[in-house]
Amino acid sequence: MLLTVDLEQLGVSPGDRLLDVGCGEGRHCFGALERGARVVGLDLDLPSLRKGHGPLRARARQLNRSGVMLRGDAFRLPFENASFDRAICSEVMEHVHDYRAAARELARVVRPGGTAAVTVPTATSEHLYLRLGDDYFESPGGHIRIFHPNELAAALRDAGLAPIGIGFAHGFHTPYWALRSVVGLPRSDDSRLVQLYRLFLIKATMSPWLDRIEKWVMNRICPKSLVLYARRAA
Repeated sequence: MLLTVDLEQLGVSPGDRLLDVGCGEGRHCFGALERGARVVGLDLDLPSLRKGHGPLRARARQLNRSGVMLRGDAFRLPFENASFDRAICSEVMEHVHDYRAAARELARVVRPGGTAAVTVPTATSEHLYLRLGDDYFESPGGHIRIFHPNELAAALRDAGLAPIGIGFAHGFHTPYWALRSVVGLPRSDDSRLVQLYRLFLIKATMSPWLDRIEKWVMNRICPKSLVLYARRAA
């Protein structure tokens, strides 16, 4: 399973209540569910929710746990204060205009002493794509900012989430998006090179030795994603 957040580093344990803001089709939801958490995923994109909600509920029933997906946005989370032990917000902040408000809302629903993980693309990879082509940032729904780690850490700290760790992920994906930027995003899915690299990425998720190469080599050289782990003040 292709996860950006290290669920062990986040501290996900059996019985934890976990919220995934911007869950997409639920990859982190499924990962947390397998670790024993009670999971709620939230996203604005209905097609993604339709794909993930049914399978997540079915797997939750098999494991005798709870797992649901809801439609909602990061600025108005439909939960009371301190509702969750863990929270994830992966690859969302680079899309929203007021990321500080989103960070405050995320912190609001995490209990005191609970943890959160926020991921964004690395500044190095984003600048690379920008140099290779404008489509990456001009496509509908694209990224509207490039984050420096200190900038994101300051927003989390101001929201009440003290950074406690950092991680990097998806080193194999940096060349993939560079290739797509060179080809041109609107037509990149038709490129044979892009198609072949996508097959390699699928193979990499199922190969233990490719997984080790990504974690120990590629994530140190050219990571696609930055992960900040934080704790809500007790």
